[in-house]
Amino acid sequence: MNSIFIDGQAGTTGLQIHERLSVRADIELIEIDPAERKNPDAKQSIIDQADVVVLCLPDDAARKAVRNTKNTHTRFIDASTAHRVNPDWTYGMPELMPGQRDAIASARLVSNPGCYPTGFLATVKPLISAGVLADDALISISAISGYSGGGRQLIEKYESEGANWPARPYSLALKHKHVPEMAQYAGLSTIPLFTPTVGHFYKGMLVSVPIHRDQLVKTNSIENVHQLISDQYATEPCINVMPLNDDAELQDGFLNPEAANGTNRVDVFVYGHNDQMMLIARLDNLGKGAAGAAVQNLNLMLQVTELEGLSL
Repeated sequence: MNSIFIDGQAGTTGLQIHERLSVRADIELIEIDPAERKNPDAKQSIIDQADVVVLCLPDDAARKAVRNTKNTHTRFIDASTAHRVNPDWTYGMPELMPGQRDAIASARLVSNPGCYPTGFLATVKPLISAGVLADDALISISAISGYSGGGRQLIEKYESEGANWPARPYSLALKHKHVPEMAQYAGLSTIPLFTPTVGHFYKGMLVSVPIHRDQLVKTNSIENVHQLISDQYATEPCINVMPLNDDAELQDGFLNPEAANGTNRVDVFVYGHNDQMMLIARLDNLGKGAAGAAVQNLNLMLQVTELEGLSL
């Protein structure tokens, strides 16, 4: 039986991962005595005996945990941003491109994707890979996420102070920490312009990418764009491409950012017409955007059923 240690179990993502793993009989969860949580020697002893360690830590602490591990058998999944663009780490999005799933399964070091990049890559990566969007395309991304994406401190702030807070854009200096990850794994040579917003709801998100006809190469048909994305994910259980201009998913014309909550699913939409198109990904920022993705990667690394403990 494989032993798993969640380092940072008390945080938002750590709690979600623990919830998904604690009911499973095929793994052993190792837990540290709460009194020893800040004892580096006690923690290192547990890391050294674990088959897989899931890091749910701030970036610097995640780097230190890996750096201090001298054995070669402990494998890591890092849910922080610390190693996402590090070439020594395998990017943990099985749906990214052919061969990615096998790379994750055999890797010792796996970086869990960010929630915003997961939605962005699900929409544009098939178009860039097919040459329908050029790698130097000027791409804009807008997104709205539930406030749980900001972790425990933001959750507490919203739930104690934010009763009347509207949707609030942030990272207006255009230096969001997810942007390098988006550019690298999309295969872009230009940096996308990303404007995220926190909404007054707990979890769920929409990631939207507008595409103008002049940005497209090889085709200017929205039907062809939709078909290309559909074909890319035809056999992917966690990516659900919705019908073109899917009115059935709209509630009085509005798209619900919470409708994929509780799942490990990304819903991909294509709306618009031949001149202007909107690609939208909807996902649970704590599910496929964080904890669910970590469990999916863990399952691949342990070579068990990929969606064990997950729902679609």
